[in-house]
Amino acid sequence: MSKPQRILALCTGNRCRSQMAEGWLRHLGGPKVQVFSAGTIPKGLHPKAVQVMADAGVDISNHTSDHVDQYLGQQFDLVITVCDNAKEACPTFPNARKLIHHAFDDPDISGLTEDDSQALFIRVRDEIRDWASNLV
Repeated sequence: MSKPQRILALCTGNRCRSQMAEGWLRHLGGPKVQVFSAGTIPKGLHPKAVQVMADAGVDISNHTSDHVDQYLGQQFDLVITVCDNAKEACPTFPNARKLIHHAFDDPDISGLTEDDSQALFIRVRDEIRDWASNLV
């Protein structure tokens, strides 16, 4: 059996998008992948991200919001940035075999109604799912 692909998903807060990407990549990739996520300014796992992922059958409730620095120097087959701010602020990963960027809208926006916020989280969750399924 071959060694699983090591993947790191990055965004600014490691609160929503990178957490959902980690969840989808683990779910869809199974034992073929070993996935982590981190942020440049970790803010803690967003409860709504946990909820919408659970609604889709993916449990991310045990994920932690990690700082990107703890992954520096590690070997990764793929490092993914899922927001433009992270792409600009992330340190380099010279040990990564491949770097890619795909920005998703930030669902953690204040001032939205509960219904609009829920709809945005679901849309971003589904966009990340579709993207992740093509990736794996």
